[in-house]
Amino acid sequence: MKGIVVFDTSYGNTKTIAEAISETLKESGIEVDLFNVKDVRKLSAKDYNFLVLGSPTKFGTMSLAIRFFLGKVKSEEWMNKPFAAFDTENPENIERARIENKEWSAGEKISEKLRDKKMNQLLPVLKAVVLGQKGPLKEGEIDRTKDYARELAIKLKEQEV
Repeated sequence: MKGIVVFDTSYGNTKTIAEAISETLKESGIEVDLFNVKDVRKLSAKDYNFLVLGSPTKFGTMSLAIRFFLGKVKSEEWMNKPFAAFDTENPENIERARIENKEWSAGEKISEKLRDKKMNQLLPVLKAVVLGQKGPLKEGEIDRTKDYARELAIKLKEQEV
């Protein structure tokens, strides 16, 4: 089994989360390629069994680079393949979403787009908390991310059977 983890980052926080996911999946025995979205030249579903995609939350949505990347994910190639999505967002953004009862998460919007492409979401979106606009990540977020990735590895291995 081989997957691809693709991320965009503004201040390095989303990259840190992507690296933690990738490293933990590898420790679980799953082969993974890790790419900054700007470095993905060609995306072929033939090369990968699953996709993990993440973005910082900017103005309540994903980055433009991730939005463009999603255009490369062709439904007919990726249909029924598993995915997970993650984002980084500040506590104010999370609270605003709760108060307004409206989704302000890049990860949720990524998940929606991938479900529209008939992909199979394995876990709820991982929302990593960043303090302020530039970070750092809230204490404990790396450990929480590793727990998420271990759970993802279990789900992926169940899909193999």
